[in-house]
Amino acid sequence: MNGYERRKQKKMEQIFSAAIELFFKYGFQKVNVNEIAHKAKVSPATIYNYFGTKEQLYSDSLINWMDKQLEQYESILDSDLSFPEKAKEIMQLEAANLKILGDEFPKVPSSELSGLMQIMDSYSEQKIVHFFKKFVALGKQEGYIRMDLTEEMMMSYFTMFQNELRRYWESSNQERTTLSMDQLMELFFYGVAGRVQPLD
Repeated sequence: MNGYERRKQKKMEQIFSAAIELFFKYGFQKVNVNEIAHKAKVSPATIYNYFGTKEQLYSDSLINWMDKQLEQYESILDSDLSFPEKAKEIMQLEAANLKILGDEFPKVPSSELSGLMQIMDSYSEQKIVHFFKKFVALGKQEGYIRMDLTEEMMMSYFTMFQNELRRYWESSNQERTTLSMDQLMELFFYGVAGRVQPLD
């Protein structure tokens, strides 16, 4: 990467950081390019040169934000934590991120919502599913996920727990959320029958 590319990359990171902060705080319609440029310490012309439209900046900023969250998940999965600890940390992060996105979607104008949902679906197909397959493979390898369970079944199971975690996360009582996580993780790995049941 030459000097020009490095400068451009740095400016884009500044723009992404400023844009996602303002979009998440105020919503798509209430933020203009001039405000983003001011916060990012670049000119509005730079933003238009890089992204063309505010709509494109919004979608690119959202993808950049999701990439950063996925990097955190990957880092946890590659860490020295036990598999149950990895799953707990990933699910806590996912619950918090789902709440952020859940708060953001109502601020998106209806004309843009279908496009946003397409972005999310495409991102899931291209990147989230790949990560989840890696997660399931590691769980099976370490004996925490039954070998006979398909990836599709595990995805459905994981989604159920995500939804429940998000419901807890939305409550204002964070202590309750932390306490519930331990019980939910116990249920996630061992079901209602408990640890006496063999894993395979």
